[in-house]
Amino acid sequence: MTRISWCNAAAVAAAILVSSGAALAQAEEPIRLGEFNSYTGFAAFTLPYRDGWTLALEEINEAGGVLGRPLEVISRDDGASPAAAIAVANELVTREGVDILFGTLLSNVGVAVSDFARQRKVLFLAAEPLTDTLAWSHGNDYTFRLRPGTYVQAAMLAEEAAKIEDAVRWVTIAPNYEYGQAAVAAFKELLKEKRPDVEFVGEQWPGQGQIDAGAAVQALEAANPDAIFNVTFSSDLARFVREGEVRGLFEGRTVASLLSGEPEWIDPLGAEAPEGWIVTGYPWYAIDTPEHDSFLKKYQERFDDYPRLGSLVGYIALHSIALAMEEAGTTEVEAVIESLRGLTVESPIGPVTYREIDQQSDMGAFVGRLTVQEGMPRMVDWRFAPGSEYLPDDERVRELQGSD
Repeated sequence: MTRISWCNAAAVAAAILVSSGAALAQAEEPIRLGEFNSYTGFAAFTLPYRDGWTLALEEINEAGGVLGRPLEVISRDDGASPAAAIAVANELVTREGVDILFGTLLSNVGVAVSDFARQRKVLFLAAEPLTDTLAWSHGNDYTFRLRPGTYVQAAMLAEEAAKIEDAVRWVTIAPNYEYGQAAVAAFKELLKEKRPDVEFVGEQWPGQGQIDAGAAVQALEAANPDAIFNVTFSSDLARFVREGEVRGLFEGRTVASLLSGEPEWIDPLGAEAPEGWIVTGYPWYAIDTPEHDSFLKKYQERFDDYPRLGSLVGYIALHSIALAMEEAGTTEVEAVIESLRGLTVESPIGPVTYREIDQQSDMGAFVGRLTVQEGMPRMVDWRFAPGSEYLPDDERVRELQGSD
């Protein structure tokens, strides 16, 4: 396992080509990276994510770049569509000449780009997609994944949910695509391992961005549950929360909710945010460590705004690639891949290691309960849960990968 310290790094940004003034001043040929994400479809997450990698890019270039060369990031919108993302990836590789890609948000988009990377033998760091197929059943040598996936975050929530003795009858609601399906399957499996007495008595599968919140809430209420597992996010989350509050769905019931403590998804609700939900998220306002304090100060000074989880993801993603190239001593794809396997980088929330067995990072997550303070949603009674404590062991990973 290789471990290197977190270096000063990087950014520039925008939708086409990003390169800092310090980088332009350098005589060496720039190292070009390809980046794409759902900037128009899910701006609440992806614009802060872009700010995060922009900050990293500026830091890296101000510190002299990578291997003595400046970084350039050629950035595109992936249209929140697998087909559009493949077209963009092909353009970046064929026309722009990049052989390292990073980004994407939606799980189905990430899976499609991962297969493209395998076929074209380019490195792809899936910064944000949560499906575990990227690391396991559809994993490949050319794809790494940064964020803790559905299995890890579902495990964190299942651990907390299992402590609620009277939460026996559960219902679920999730978007009907790879991310939602995987999250529900993992939560069911992991909760029943801890609580064999629980039963799942109802489920709703709205299309992403197409939730009929009134009908969904009515159907869940009709199942007479003790508890709810929610996987909706973005505008669907807001609609679900508002309709659920109006109809009393959440009264006297436990709610475990994936991602609902992330500022990009919950802050738009303001004082309407639900109270008491068990969530995974990012309490940027309450993390008191020197590493996070430094990141927070730099981010706020640069963008006059507070970071979202996407900001953190973008920042760590670009640092990871830069550090892997430095460690490899080259930009050659196979060497950078070998460098990333087992690589540990220091991040604003602690060390992050890319495991050799599945090329999944052990980035952790924050778990706590939602409340409202001074008109804004806040996580309270939270703890940081290291991803390494929830990822399956090597034997289980081999089973999930379909290998002996």
